[in-house]
Amino acid sequence: MRIVNLVENTEGQRGCACAHGLSFYVETRKHRILVDAGPDGELLLSNAEKLGVALESVDTVILSHGHYDHGDGLAAFRRVNPDAAIYARRGADGDFLSVHDGGERYIGLSEEVKELPGIIYLDEDFRIDEELFVFGGIGTRYPSPSGNREHRQRTEDGLRQDRYDHEMCLVITEDGLRVLMSGCAHHGILNVLERFREVCGGEPDVVISGFHMKKHGGFTDEDIRQMLECAEELKKYGKTKFYTCHCTGTGPYRVMKQVAGTNLNYIHCGDELVLKAEKKRRTGYMKQHRFFAWATVFCFIMTMVTGYRRK
Repeated sequence: MRIVNLVENTEGQRGCACAHGLSFYVETRKHRILVDAGPDGELLLSNAEKLGVALESVDTVILSHGHYDHGDGLAAFRRVNPDAAIYARRGADGDFLSVHDGGERYIGLSEEVKELPGIIYLDEDFRIDEELFVFGGIGTRYPSPSGNREHRQRTEDGLRQDRYDHEMCLVITEDGLRVLMSGCAHHGILNVLERFREVCGGEPDVVISGFHMKKHGGFTDEDIRQMLECAEELKKYGKTKFYTCHCTGTGPYRVMKQVAGTNLNYIHCGDELVLKAEKKRRTGYMKQHRFFAWATVFCFIMTMVTGYRRK
C-alpha cells in the first residue's frame, strides 16, 4: 500500500507547496483513493503533478468532514476527474464557523463544492467493498480536543456548537493490514480508536490522522495535560504505528512524541509511506508440521532397520 501526502501544513522533502489543510493519495491493489482534497484545487493539482500522482486515475474520494481545508480542492479535482465516486457524511455541506476573539469566520465548504454533482452522502457506516469501509457515530468516552470550542454550526435555530456528526473515518484493509485514516479526529483520536474497536474489532495496524491539538494563542496547563494523557493512551497500542499531521501542530506533536516515542511520527507535505503487512509466524502449524515430518523420518528409519534385521 502506497500513501502519499499531497497537502499538509508543513513543507516536506520534495519542495511541494504547503498550506493549512490535508489531502492524501492512497494506492491499494484494487483502488486509487483520494482522502480529502486540501483547501485549494490548484495547489492540489500542482503538488500531485510534482509527486507523480495521476489524479485522473482516482476511483474513490473520501471527505473526512465538511471543512474547507479538507474539501475545497474537490472542485478542481472534479474538473480533471469527473468519474470518481465521492463519499461524504450526511451534513458535510452545512454552514460551519470558527469563532475567535469575538469574530466569526466561515470554515465550511465552498458553494462550488457543495453543488458538485454525484457526491454520495452517507447516513450510516458503509462498506464500499472488501478493501474500503467508512464509519462515523464516534462516541464521547474520552475528552474531545479543546480547540473544538471555537467551532460553531449555523442552523435554522441559530448558532450551536459543532457536533461533528459530519465526520467519518476510512479503514483500508489489504493483505490483513488495517489502516485507519481520520482527517482531524475532532471527536478525539481516542474516541475514534474506541469506535474502530466497536465496528472492526481489535486494533488498527496503522493510524494516520490529525489530532486537532493546535490552537490560536498559547496552551493552558489543561491543554498540556490532555496532550500527555492522550500520548500515554496511544502508547498502550503497542503494535499500532501512528502518523499525525495538520491540525495536531508541531508543538503538541513534540510534547506527545516525548511520551509516545517511536510509535508516533509526523507526516509533512510530500512525504510517502509504503506499508506492507508483516508475515505472521504460524508457530502452532509449524510445530505440528515439524513433529509429523520427524515422525515420518523416524518411522522410515525403523522400517528399514527392522526389515534389514529380518533378512
